[in-house]
Amino acid sequence: MKKIFALLFTALLILPLAACGNDDDAFVVGATNKPHAEILEKAKPILEEQGINLKIQTFSKYELINPALVDKDLDANFFQHLPYLELQVEEFGYDIVNAGGIHIEPIGIYSKRYKSLDEIEDGATVIMSSSVPDHGRILSLFETFGLLKLKDGIDKTAASVEDIVENPKNLKFKYDYSPDLLPKIYENDEAELVVINSNYALDAGLNPVKDSIAIEGSESPYVNIIAVRKGDENREEVKKLIEVLRSEEIQNFILEEYGGSVVPVSE
Repeated sequence: MKKIFALLFTALLILPLAACGNDDDAFVVGATNKPHAEILEKAKPILEEQGINLKIQTFSKYELINPALVDKDLDANFFQHLPYLELQVEEFGYDIVNAGGIHIEPIGIYSKRYKSLDEIEDGATVIMSSSVPDHGRILSLFETFGLLKLKDGIDKTAASVEDIVENPKNLKFKYDYSPDLLPKIYENDEAELVVINSNYALDAGLNPVKDSIAIEGSESPYVNIIAVRKGDENREEVKKLIEVLRSEEIQNFILEEYGGSVVPVSE
């Protein structure tokens, strides 16, 4: 009888360990909540049919995701656009590469005080992300709408406020704010204009197409990518992940689910 109890006790100890080991074969992808993790969830059953056990690890802070990939806590990540990756590689020396583009998240200008850009008053304050790779993108957007002019001949993806040569509305740019806090800053009406990345807007329940007073066009070069450690871009799991994310089924899901706030790409 004692032997039976001992065997049962041992079996009970082994079962949880076996359950914990079920993720040993998982392909782990780090992502921000919206839309990246939602898109991955839609792709998960399709990948499962192809023999890939996708595990999604969500993050609320950009700055944690590339280090997790470098440290091999992740097999890939899905949250950043290409200029952000390029700056991270330059700044930190990460051995990370772009495995393929998936979608564009148009960045939007939000306001509680104005209904259109035409209403912007002289001296209005613009609050934007502290993420340096977004600065050139945001300033180029303001230039596209005729609100300022940047120096000729510069790389506008790397532009800063120092590169503004014409500012007819005397806009005041403030950029010491974590990007995940921007929706709250907008809701609290802390400035005339707040520029918010679509993933954070969606996560806060905003509809970038309907709630912004102006939004980036779909021709934006800021495509969101699958990033992997250098040398892993040809892994079978990575190739299948990109293939599924670019499939007609997932692209249609993106278009229907986000109504233009997220735009899929095929290359």
